[in-house]
Amino acid sequence: MMIRSLTVIGFLAGAGAFSPSPSLVVGRTAAAVARGTTTSITRNLVVSPDDLTSVVDLSTSAMQQLPVLDTSSILTSFTDQGQNLAGIFFQASLLPYLLFLYFLSFRANRIPEVANFGFQFILLFVISTIPAGIISKVVYETSLANVDYLHGGAELLLTVANIMIVWGLKEASTSPSAPSLGLPRALSLVTFGLFAATCALGHNVFGAETHSAFLFGIGDLSPSMTLDLPWVSHSEPVNALTIPTWMIHFSSVIEYLVAMNLVWKFSQVTQNEKWKGLTWGMLPLHASGICACTYHFFYNPSSLQFLVSMQAGLTLLGNITCMIAAFRIAQSNGWNFDEVNPLPRSNSDPRGLVADGIAATPLTLVEPTESNQVLVAKVVGLTVGLSYLIKYGSLGIDLPFEPNAAIALAMVIGIPGITAYRYYKESSFDGEGNKELFSFGDTSLSMSDVKKYGVSGTVAYVLTELAFWIVAFPVAAFALYQSTGHWPDVINETGDRAAVLAFVFAGANVARAFVPLRLGAALALAPWVDENLLGGKNGDDGEPQTEV
Repeated sequence: MMIRSLTVIGFLAGAGAFSPSPSLVVGRTAAAVARGTTTSITRNLVVSPDDLTSVVDLSTSAMQQLPVLDTSSILTSFTDQGQNLAGIFFQASLLPYLLFLYFLSFRANRIPEVANFGFQFILLFVISTIPAGIISKVVYETSLANVDYLHGGAELLLTVANIMIVWGLKEASTSPSAPSLGLPRALSLVTFGLFAATCALGHNVFGAETHSAFLFGIGDLSPSMTLDLPWVSHSEPVNALTIPTWMIHFSSVIEYLVAMNLVWKFSQVTQNEKWKGLTWGMLPLHASGICACTYHFFYNPSSLQFLVSMQAGLTLLGNITCMIAAFRIAQSNGWNFDEVNPLPRSNSDPRGLVADGIAATPLTLVEPTESNQVLVAKVVGLTVGLSYLIKYGSLGIDLPFEPNAAIALAMVIGIPGITAYRYYKESSFDGEGNKELFSFGDTSLSMSDVKKYGVSGTVAYVLTELAFWIVAFPVAAFALYQSTGHWPDVINETGDRAAVLAFVFAGANVARAFVPLRLGAALALAPWVDENLLGGKNGDDGEPQTEV
């Protein structure tokens, strides 16, 4: 039972690794007394009864002075993390991601094995936040975002995953010989092992403190050099990210953008346009990364705690949209429910022949737009430049030191918005601007189906959308209450207004993934609207109108 409880605690800690938690204070002086008493007992192998009694009394006295690390307190702390909005979102995002991996790995999709392993390796990144979150909260009494050596180490695993995704897709798209999985898998697992060792030994063996720098802070300027910079008007807070940790964050964001572009182009390699839908599905996860960087830009303030919940919500949304996109890819390549059957098929069984034929079809290679060396140079140059610009350039402005929810929200929405606009323009250029990227098959509903019902269809659609927004605001308010512990004051508090709009924005994008369901609701409502609101003036029983 205890092992099961610790497993639950670990998962909840990982889910809320970036959220503040109640402090757990341990008396180091009393602990030292207890250790000294224990040492005296072990050294004196032969003692008299009187000596033994006095030693036991001393030990008992010391133990009474030692604050007990109550297991129930730890349980309460991590249960709180699991029950807040971020914890709920992170937990709920696991199943969609597992389904995404299942559909993505379908043999007829012809996903390169290195890229496929990169997507799978992201799970180890998620797992790594569990021990890192526990150590941050119990040992250092803060969130993972403020413990630089653990924070950077965990994010490094995400960078490794993104590198494998980019490398695998690029090589498979441009080279007849796809890279072998052996070496990348070995190096990535070694990296994971090193991080696990860091979690186990960092504090107890190497004496790492709360703000010990990741990779020893290679590239950081000294405090005196920083203050001597001509534009600097502020001192860095103690929890500021180091250059290596900033580089890990920016490299992950940049590599993910490259991966999105390669997934888009993989539609040409596989001759399957459904791959472009996966790029759109990855967009909320890109926004989630921007959300984390924005939170760190403002030095992780409690006043912008809604960004943590928003990051978790975007992660859940992204996992759902990626799952839908991967399902559509697999379905277009011959996946059906027969594939779920674990029993082997006989040689004469015709099921799966279509998928087997597609899986055996070679990829259509494209000319590389740039060499691997040029791509690496661009990524490294942007990563280093942005890291120094944000870490030291921001010390010359007041913005990072005056957290502003509206500006933070604009950053989280605006940067991914630019990315979305780029792919929207590419879709329009390809003649796909009017296609539903997340429709459930080629026969899904569209707005033209609603228009066939004339005025009643339009009114029904408006009522359906109004119902969504009427529900969205109370849901967003309740979500903010779960996250911050107070009901939003949208009249007087700018931060609360921005937070509610952020939740509504995220909810609207979730609803966009199910546009056919909303259109179906409008179509189902159209006859009632025609009969009860329009008095049957729109046609016979609300039947769809036909154009002559």
